[in-house]
Amino acid sequence: MSENRSVSLAPATFDAVRASDIQLAQARISSVIAPTPLQYCPRLSEQTGVEVYLKREDLQDVRSYKIRGAYYAVANLDEEQRAAGIVAASAGNHAQGVAYACRTMGIRGRIYVPSQTPKQKRDRIMVHGGDMVELIVTGNNFDEASAAAHADAAERGATVVEPFDARDTVIGQGTVAAEILTQLTSVGKSLDSVFVPVGGGGLLSGVASYLADMAPRTAIIGVEPAGAASLQAALAAGEPVTLEQLDPFIDGAAVKRIGDLPFHIVEANQGRIHTIDVSEGSVCTELLELYQNEGIIAEPAGALSVTGLRHTNLAPDSVVVCIISGGNNDVLRYAEIMERSLVHRGLKHYFLVNFPQEPGQLRHFLTDILGPDDDITLFEYLKRNNRETGAALVGLELGRASDLDPLLERMATSRIECQLLHPETPEYEYLVSL
Repeated sequence: MSENRSVSLAPATFDAVRASDIQLAQARISSVIAPTPLQYCPRLSEQTGVEVYLKREDLQDVRSYKIRGAYYAVANLDEEQRAAGIVAASAGNHAQGVAYACRTMGIRGRIYVPSQTPKQKRDRIMVHGGDMVELIVTGNNFDEASAAAHADAAERGATVVEPFDARDTVIGQGTVAAEILTQLTSVGKSLDSVFVPVGGGGLLSGVASYLADMAPRTAIIGVEPAGAASLQAALAAGEPVTLEQLDPFIDGAAVKRIGDLPFHIVEANQGRIHTIDVSEGSVCTELLELYQNEGIIAEPAGALSVTGLRHTNLAPDSVVVCIISGGNNDVLRYAEIMERSLVHRGLKHYFLVNFPQEPGQLRHFLTDILGPDDDITLFEYLKRNNRETGAALVGLELGRASDLDPLLERMATSRIECQLLHPETPEYEYLVSL
């Protein structure tokens, strides 16, 4: 292999992935990667009227399904490729799978992650890879980190282990579906619908490939974050396209462009695949519900599937599986997760409040405008040299979402000027730090 030529495990052709390919991968990785539990969820079943099971990929050694595709792809490298070393780009979970494979197989690896990758994921990469991997933080999102990884591999003649746009990776991820069918069969159940989180499309295309052969009547629902819906953009355009804007919050699924191979597989299975997108705030709400009720520590991308469950009409009593794709969540993010959930549920609001230049106006605001269950969570005068009067940014947490309209009515009849700031507007983004 020449020094300046890299090898990428991205697809050169669109060879179909078959159930037999996935079964072969399952046999190959089973000695290293144990099956994860498929757990019945009484709460979600009661709330939705369907029989809900959770596929607990958050319980993998690297807390994500990504170990499946990463390990299988690395295991298939030949001796020359192993000696040249490997390079990977990831938002964090694929990197942990690659790092695990590097240390297990004694292969040198260099891993690129974007700057928004939580510290918890960075630390876990090094725990799994040890002295066999080097971690490089670069770029503002996955796509920028991926570009840096490919440039490095081209310069050093290393092999790029792709996180989703490669046949071996897709095959490895498809073993999730193989386990689900086996586990349901063992309890006398058949799969009616499966909810799959979507970032680059590797998991969705692997699941769809297996079910196309083994359970062709199963409905597959791909769930994307609203701020990174690259699959729906690609389906609308008829080909993968690069999103102009990206919300990086759901870091495990924040991909600007769906993979070419996953798109091809999804397009070939459009009759059985449905795609939806869900807001980041709704994902935060479901993430917190999983923690508070089931004790499941999911990362934002890991809660996409159960969030999608709330946005889909399903036949009563049907058997539904939601894939909890990962549990690598940094505890430092919970304040932001709680904030986004409160905003989504209509319990948290921000206002620009302009107090008249008269004494007693703040007291009037507190006693006559705010309701008995309204709590001030933020109060900051916008002019530092005017601490008693003038405009202020005020954050309020309401006791109930229905309390907003009466609050707005009291504001409208007051001499104090109050402006409700709406999420996703420029003034909200500028003044409110989420």
